[in-house]
Amino acid sequence: MSVPGAVESALDGEDVAAEVPLGGEDVLYITPTRTLIYRGEGLLSDETVEEYPHDAERLTVKEGRRKTRFSLEYPLEGTKEFTLPSNSAESALHPVLAGIMNAGGVTDPGETVVKTFRFSELTLVVTSERLVKHIGEVVWDEDYEEFHYADVTGLTFEEGSVATQIVLEVDGRQQRIKAPKEHAREVRERLTQALCNYYDVSSIEELRAAIAPDEEVADAGDDAPAVAFGEGVDPLDANPPAPDDEDLVSDPDNATSDADTTADAGSASSATSDANAGETVNAGSADAESTPVASDAAASTAGQSESAASEGIEARSADAANERASESATDSVGQADGAQRQRNDATAGAAENRTRESSAASEQRAADADEAESGSEPEFDFEEAGFEPAESDEDIDAADDVAAEIAELRAVVEEQNERLDQQRRAIERLVEELSRGR
Repeated sequence: MSVPGAVESALDGEDVAAEVPLGGEDVLYITPTRTLIYRGEGLLSDETVEEYPHDAERLTVKEGRRKTRFSLEYPLEGTKEFTLPSNSAESALHPVLAGIMNAGGVTDPGETVVKTFRFSELTLVVTSERLVKHIGEVVWDEDYEEFHYADVTGLTFEEGSVATQIVLEVDGRQQRIKAPKEHAREVRERLTQALCNYYDVSSIEELRAAIAPDEEVADAGDDAPAVAFGEGVDPLDANPPAPDDEDLVSDPDNATSDADTTADAGSASSATSDANAGETVNAGSADAESTPVASDAAASTAGQSESAASEGIEARSADAANERASESATDSVGQADGAQRQRNDATAGAAENRTRESSAASEQRAADADEAESGSEPEFDFEEAGFEPAESDEDIDAADDVAAEIAELRAVVEEQNERLDQQRRAIERLVEELSRGR
């Protein structure tokens, strides 16, 4: 990989193990013994290279909304700090912590750090040969625990609603590690894959068989006891015996009671039929007795109809006489109305003629007056003749001055816009440099 000249001089022959971009030209480089932070030339500083050795006893990380501060404590030199953008801090923590663990002798030469997890006050580091756990406010110090894969005899996961328990059995003792729900799947996959690579197996089943204690493997190889039901136990029959014939025969007493019930029902049905027949005979007798009464009522109705007919004829004669009298009166009124309308129409016509004659006379007088005025002074149209009004020299000079002033103002505005663009770019670059921890 290509590195700036200032970084090449600071490496002093060391190889670059990892590289983390920090935004812009700034880059973090990891060597076996140091962390180098290169910052390009900017508005606030010149090109620089900062060095932080990996022989620190403690590493503390304080996260902010935009910046994250790393603090390295050394036994003789005290504390050194550097600031990184918060969006790059997680990527930088993994190689920095791996360099500190390698320099402190926690990991062996050739051992790689697979993944670093940080859950509140728990730091979990998965390497190619061990699992390292550190609990505390600081990310790293000497109070850590490590579990070598060679000593692992069991691995299970207990999933919960909020967190997942990683149960790692080491030399027969269980070590429980709690991982948040949102990161539990990644922790499980990383740890399982590291163990599978260490034992050179390809599945979790093969891994459990490989890490199982030798005693359990020996017990599993013995012959398992056969399952016996014992003597004297008859097997279950799938075809149960049929019921006895005696169960299918009904009780004689019940049969006798059913017969008696049927006889009683027949007696009740015949009694009902006799009662219905008696009611029919009585209804016929009643109809025969009511016949003379109906004849008398018909005779009375016929008499009433004749009297009503005679009264109707007399009423129609009276209505006809009234109608004829009414028609004659209407004709007389109509003739009188017609004569009156003729007189009114004649009067209205005469008034309309007089009004029309008066309007015509007024219009004639107005026309004569207009003609007299036009005859005294003839009108001359310049547009029809093709003439245009002439502009004075003063108007032309004023128009030229306005155009020149507008052009000058346009040039000033364009220059101001260019300056504003330069200032905007400078401010954006300044904000970017400040966000990178300069």
